Amino acid sequence: MAGTITIRSDAETEHALAVLTHDGSSRSAVIRQALLEAVIRQELLEAVIRLELLEAVIRLELLEAAVRRERAAEMR
Repeated sequence: MAGTITIRSDAETEHALAVLTHDGSSRSAVIRQALLEAVIRQELLEAVIRLELLEAVIRLELLEAAVRRERAAEMR
């Protein structure tokens, strides 16, 4: 469902909008695009974090397996 969003802009936001609309794009279009791009960045960041956590778990499991093998070898 489409709706209207109201924002309170400041000088920095107005500057950004001026830069983004310099090519004739509407404020609405550039704000919409910025939101969509922000979502993509956020989703990518979350995916990277999940992969880094998975990598850490795998490294820990490999380390634990190595320690178990070392202890087993010491007991022989």
